[in-house]
This record gives sequence, structure tokens and C-alpha cells, in this order.
Amino acid sequence: MDLDEFARTSAPDRDGDEFRKENNRLLGVPLDGTVTVKAGSMVAYTGDVTFTGRSSAEGGVKGFLKEAVSGEGTPVMEAEGSGYLYVAEQSKKVRILDLDPGESISVSGTDVLAFESSVDYEINTISSVSEAAAGGLTNVYLTGPGQVAISTHGDPVVLEPPVFTDPDATVAWSSGLSPSVSINKTFEFGQTSGESIQMEFTGAEGFVVVQPHEE
Repeated sequence: MDLDEFARTSAPDRDGDEFRKENNRLLGVPLDGTVTVKAGSMVAYTGDVTFTGRSSAEGGVKGFLKEAVSGEGTPVMEAEGSGYLYVAEQSKKVRILDLDPGESISVSGTDVLAFESSVDYEINTISSVSEAAAGGLTNVYLTGPGQVAISTHGDPVVLEPPVFTDPDATVAWSSGLSPSVSINKTFEFGQTSGESIQMEFTGAEGFVVVQPHEE
């Protein structure tokens, strides 16, 4: 195609005021106020937008998404102003979730890409897993109303409990589930498969989201 056709067919449609996928790996955010996004995820914006990092170490709506083992974190930043914001992370695929008032979901701290200012979040650490594994240990409890964008390596799969998952591949789970650590005895003695630590989800209902990749 020629340059004019390329520019025309590749231009984003900015109508509306909701999150939208510009493509499978790029999130578009119409901005008229504030939105919280993962620090470093901005790839472009139009209009008048300012970015403020949040360095609070624990909790709160403007907190820090901490990784329990390293003590380092995945910081979030607040984008404020009027314009259109584009965010992405390492070519991961984007999923947009619409949370009703009072509806909640737990998402791994490494997979939270953006959420609206109307969404509250609480940071939780699965301590039993934190003591044994190196990733996927901090989850963010997000409560609507509002939109949430998560990022995944590849296309995720949604499973129903009871199910065992690798902490490094676990993306999210429904609010009614509370995972616990499970040790696979087969791998305890002298073997190095890397699969000995597992998350166990039990319950009569709910769902667990896993991706085909270990963070």
C-alpha cells in the first residue's frame, strides 16, 4: 500500500470515553481527568498529559505494586490531563475487563496494566507462596466500578477450580477464591524440575486465569 493508505488505515479511532484495544498489544485510553497505569508503559499520547509516579511502599489507592521476595516493586504512575494515552508492556497482549459496582477480581501485580480512577485496589501478598517461589507472589485486589486492563504473554486460558497452577503463570482469579501453596512431593528430593511449588485453588465456583508463559 502507498503511504497515504497506510496512514489512513492505521490511524486509531478515538471515539468514545472507554478503554479500547488499538490492537492486541496496545491499549488506548481516552483521558479527561486521571488514570493509573504501570510505570514505564506509556508509548505515546496526544493532548496535555502529565505523569506522576507513586512511591508509597504499602497499600492505598495510589500504592506500590510490590514483589514480595525481592522487595523491589512494579510502580504505578498517575496520568492526568486531557488527551489520548497509549500504553503497552513488552508486547504482551491486552485484555480489558469491565467491573460492575462492588465487583472484584484479583490480578497478579506483574499483569496489571491500567485501571480507571473509579477502581479501588488493595495489595495482598500470598505469604505461603512468597516464602517458596520467586514470582507471581503479589496480587492486586481490584474493585469496581470501572475498567481494568491486564496484560498477558500469549492467549490466556480460564480454568475452573479445583485446579493447581504455577505461580509464575497465574494471571488472575475471581474474588471468591483464596489460593494456598501446595508442595508437589514428587519433586522434593534432589530433582530440579522447577515445578515443586504450586498454587491450589479450591471452591465450588469461580475461575482462574493462566497464561502460556512463566514470568
